[in-house]
Amino acid sequence: MNRIDEVFADLRKRQATALIPFVTVGDPDLSTSLDIIEQLELAGADLIELGVPYSDPLADGPVIQRASQRALSGGRVTIVDSIRSAKAARKRNIKLPFILFTYYNPVLQLGLERFFEMLQENDISGIIIPDLPVEEDGAMRALSEKFNIHLIPLVAPTSKERIQKISARAAGFIYCVSSLGVTGVRSQFAANVEEFIETVKQASSLPVAVGFGISSHEHFQYFSALCDGVIVGSAIVRKIEDTLPLLSKPETKAEGLSQIREFVAQIKGNPHQISR
Repeated sequence: MNRIDEVFADLRKRQATALIPFVTVGDPDLSTSLDIIEQLELAGADLIELGVPYSDPLADGPVIQRASQRALSGGRVTIVDSIRSAKAARKRNIKLPFILFTYYNPVLQLGLERFFEMLQENDISGIIIPDLPVEEDGAMRALSEKFNIHLIPLVAPTSKERIQKISARAAGFIYCVSSLGVTGVRSQFAANVEEFIETVKQASSLPVAVGFGISSHEHFQYFSALCDGVIVGSAIVRKIEDTLPLLSKPETKAEGLSQIREFVAQIKGNPHQISR
């Protein structure tokens, strides 16, 4: 059974909502990325998105763009490095399902079959490719089913008549974009976001998760009442950015990691929880 399915099945039994953090692999370096992932699990994360640093993103806002620039300038972290970081995390006894977030061009450059072989070898359970439309995902979908790695689609409030088509081909969960535009912290979401999420839930029995703009425990609570998972990206990446001065020095690195862990635990609503 795919790890993503196992986690959502367990959460459903407990009537709990998944917290799904996003990190850019290699920000500020590969080793520290692993340290941060370890802290996210301790903070109560249920799944983790591993963002592949990319120079020309379409969906990422300025916070994640800066993280990608740091990762690319600090040794040119590649999609191969990003995939292998999952296996390196397993060696640290990190158990959470990994979801790779990347764009299509690096996958194409690697080769589709080799890409899925590497995902399987490194124990990655799902992939999100925001610039791959459902109308053109046939080859990727066939391989995702062959390797039992979920190809997770994004749907937006503007998807409208395509929601049914996208949901019917989804696996793992459905990623609902809370509002239009690129990623980034927001104080308000789309006016019709509740109706939009309900439309997606009506179209599929799969778990539904919401992302884009979520940055606080209040946001987590609000969307927990509406869906099965909450994705937090830019707020965590910005917190990592804020702690770079601490992370860059051996004598203060532990304090920086602690601040990231506490921030994520507060979003979930239990700042004192250390799950391992």
